[in-house]
Amino acid sequence: MVKHIVLWRLKDNAHGNDRQTNAYLIKEMLEALRGRIPGMTAIEVGIDFSTTDSSADLMLYSEFVDREALQSYQAHPEHQALIPFIGEATRERRLVDYAV
Repeated sequence: MVKHIVLWRLKDNAHGNDRQTNAYLIKEMLEALRGRIPGMTAIEVGIDFSTTDSSADLMLYSEFVDREALQSYQAHPEHQALIPFIGEATRERRLVDYAV
């Protein structure tokens, strides 16, 4: 199993929206992938409520059956379609991929 975790810090404004609005829109978009990506066994998206200087605004946690499934997800057209919106709203992105 592979776990894929992404943390985003969002811009204060993008797409004519404030940071919080974009966080909710991105959450909805990512959660809409549930059940649509072969090999993805779990997906969870969280919005930070602590709003500290060291916190991210948004987190994606997902699980895949193996590395190939993660690679397929990254290339999947439905995932690729989200990248422009998320990229434009992003100030900083960090990720961790690991096998268990």
